[in-house]
Amino acid sequence: MNKLTTIALTLTLFLSPFFIQAQNATIRGFVYEKATGEPVLFTNVYLEGTTRGAATDDIGYFNISNVPPGSYTIVVSNLEYEKLSVKIGVKPNEILTQQLYLTKGSQALSQVTISAERQEMKRQVKASVVKITPKQMSKLPSIGNEPDLAQYMQIVPGVVFTGDQGGQLYIRGGSPIQNKVLLDGMIIYNPFHSIGFFSVFDSDIIRNTDVYTGGFNAEYGGRISSIMDISTRDGNKNRLGGKLSTSTFGSKILLEGPLKKSETLFSGSSSFILSAKNSYLEETSKLLYKYIDTAGLPFNFTDLYGKLSLNSSNGSKVNFFGFRFSDKVNYRAVSDLNWNTYGFGTNVVLVPSGSSVLMKINASYSDYEIKLQEVDLLPRFSHINGFNFGLGFVYFFGPNEFDYGIETYGYKTDYQFYSSVGRKISDNQNTTELSGYLKYKQSFNKKFLFEPGLRIQYYASLSEISPEPRLGMKYNATDFFRIKLAAGLYSQNLISANSDRDVVNLFYGFLSGPDNLQTTFDGKEVNTKLQKSRHLVFGFEVDATEEWLINIEGYYKQNVQLTNINRNKIYDDIPSNWEKPDYLKKDFIIENGDAYGIDILVKYTKKRAYLWAVYSLGYVTRYDGVAEYLPHYDRRHNVNLVGSYNFGKNLNWDANVRWNLGSGFPFTQTQGFYEQAPFTDGISTDYTNSNGSLGIVYADLNGGRLPYYHRLDISVKKTIEFTVRSKMEINFGITNLYNRNNIFYFDRIKHERVDQLPFMPSIGINYSF
Repeated sequence: MNKLTTIALTLTLFLSPFFIQAQNATIRGFVYEKATGEPVLFTNVYLEGTTRGAATDDIGYFNISNVPPGSYTIVVSNLEYEKLSVKIGVKPNEILTQQLYLTKGSQALSQVTISAERQEMKRQVKASVVKITPKQMSKLPSIGNEPDLAQYMQIVPGVVFTGDQGGQLYIRGGSPIQNKVLLDGMIIYNPFHSIGFFSVFDSDIIRNTDVYTGGFNAEYGGRISSIMDISTRDGNKNRLGGKLSTSTFGSKILLEGPLKKSETLFSGSSSFILSAKNSYLEETSKLLYKYIDTAGLPFNFTDLYGKLSLNSSNGSKVNFFGFRFSDKVNYRAVSDLNWNTYGFGTNVVLVPSGSSVLMKINASYSDYEIKLQEVDLLPRFSHINGFNFGLGFVYFFGPNEFDYGIETYGYKTDYQFYSSVGRKISDNQNTTELSGYLKYKQSFNKKFLFEPGLRIQYYASLSEISPEPRLGMKYNATDFFRIKLAAGLYSQNLISANSDRDVVNLFYGFLSGPDNLQTTFDGKEVNTKLQKSRHLVFGFEVDATEEWLINIEGYYKQNVQLTNINRNKIYDDIPSNWEKPDYLKKDFIIENGDAYGIDILVKYTKKRAYLWAVYSLGYVTRYDGVAEYLPHYDRRHNVNLVGSYNFGKNLNWDANVRWNLGSGFPFTQTQGFYEQAPFTDGISTDYTNSNGSLGIVYADLNGGRLPYYHRLDISVKKTIEFTVRSKMEINFGITNLYNRNNIFYFDRIKHERVDQLPFMPSIGINYSF
């Protein structure tokens, strides 16, 4: 009886906010830009003369619940738009849906005191989260005429970039395979091209990007390091428009417009957006950049994307989208790499008329294939394809929220790889992942935010269930000082196999986690086949002034179990070798390690000026059961300084600058060379007359350090407006302004140093209409 009473009391306390809300009204809806019909994000919506309000989310949705019956004035304020006021009245238990349209404003930025960004920081935990918009990306020097997500990601706190040729992004100690990238809810397996300046995404189609560098809550899973969640625009709902762009690097065309216009501001509509971009750097470099390489820069890519949006009068909508991205590089006959990926899907937002719940649905399919052929080495191949489906619900009651949902992933992996000693590693699997999550956000007197969550992951191929509690908290100590914390458990099945001794690290294959891992590790029994990590993030935010923001975060990621390629394998894993230790015969082995550090961000925003300064101190370690080592992306110090200034009589000039400094990466030194005799006839081989191949004697794994990396990029842009709707931009930029010789890799055989890209000017023109 006592147990039943306890359960009843618990349910009563948990559900009481729902019953309290039922006695009052709910005001909800969407905020749109009047000129284009695109949602306006992170905008303050409040009831004048009260303390009730909300900020729009990444689809422009707001919900103000638990409102007493009566008459009110809804006020919408945003830095870039005219203030909007709408008089309304609500009855008991009424759910009122409003579509609010904002007009571009003319008032100076410095005259506006309400900051949606600051307000959101007070209302959301958002530990280890960086929001990226196209406007923010435009503050960076444009390489090849267009701002790009790949370039902006390099300045995000905690992100390490390994180079502008074949470079990869490592986020707070996590390798690329440990970072999940979502495009409108669809998994993107390779978001960056081989030349590190460009991502596969057209910056003009991006609405918003949330980068979770750690400590993410229960709505995300399946990766143990980070999440990059990208949402795209729906396309102009009122008129046909587009953009044409060309530069010394490549060209682009974008087209968008309505298929069915709204007859009134409150009727349904449909729209589309199409984007195509292509690199012809290999051809132009033979003419313009001969001083870099007379054979040209061997980077080619093509990216295609399309989206169709169907919008109802109450804000519900259905999107259909598809993409095809490809990349090809042939670097100095060292490697010939090709990858292709395509996908399609849909996502749905439902706003039920009789309920205050918001429902989100997504379903998609994607396919990725990569091939790498290196001179005198065996080929590598990887192919992954599969589907994902998600169904989520969000309940609002007052300033609080309750989220829950389910997700399922199914994919097939086909993989072939040869280790540095010629041992073939292959895998072909089908697997399914099922997960459910719930998250609750409670606000106490607008001072303390409490956000617990729980995610349950089931990995069918390994027959394992992983319960993963998550927690986020924030304390608004004052109006200008906030303390935040995030923690959680994380797991993943997908693994990648790439050699730490690769000359150029371009290949990242995908396969499901093996089920034949070693049974013991470091003297302890292994009781899971999953990769697992624990995160802890602690930091604070300071609004030093209206213009200055300081954000400091410390983080610790304890990677309690990782799966990696076995560099020490010398025996086949067959019954006759049962006496041999696992670490000498298994294709993959278990490792563990830590990633920890501190990130400091200082940001200044004014009408004409923008400054962004980041310093990151990071440590990454690995232990493979035999020795401890540093992975090749362990960068101790990383500094990024960004500045942007808008000037001219009509403010039609922009100057942007970025400087990056990074300490040297670890690398494995060469101790000597020897002849590898083939012994084709076994002990009868006459090794004195046979020709062997060149063998290399390596020093300790990653025991050396490369020199420091630093580079200065600048760009200047002139905007010429022809009409209100059409303009031309002329952009001139220089990469590596002072021609720093940053090392790319060292060719052990030729004993030759190969550097990253030198001084490299570019010019581009784009026309928007």
